[in-house]
Amino acid sequence: MYGDTGVIRHLAQQMADQATEIRLDAEELVRAADTVTWEGTAAQAMRERMAGRAVALRGTADQHDDAAQALRDHADRVDQLKELIADIAEKVSSLVEGARSRLAALADKAIDLATWVTPDPIDRLLASFSPPPIGHKDWLDVPDQLPGVFR
Repeated sequence: MYGDTGVIRHLAQQMADQATEIRLDAEELVRAADTVTWEGTAAQAMRERMAGRAVALRGTADQHDDAAQALRDHADRVDQLKELIADIAEKVSSLVEGARSRLAALADKAIDLATWVTPDPIDRLLASFSPPPIGHKDWLDVPDQLPGVFR
């Protein structure tokens, strides 16, 4: 999730400040129209026109406030999503690291097991040995047929 929420919040504050300035301008417009000393139909029309402009300015200020609030809400949501992304990334990284660690340990155990399961060459030789009949003179040759057994 991208977005510099500090910049977004700064823009929101600028919008809120502009709303305040626009409201002050509306009040100044009404005050200035009220201080006009001339009277008559034209003066009354000018005052009504200025009052209408002040209402429009206040509406614009309200829209600025709404925009500022929308920007603040957006910044809040971006911050929430950034936190959620960080939490998910941290959790998944931890899970991945744990899985890698377990797989490495399993590989080490597999190597140990393969070493343990691999038969000893002497055991293979003894298992395949066909002994001569009991008491036969060929027993004298057995030590030569089973090298490493008689040390």
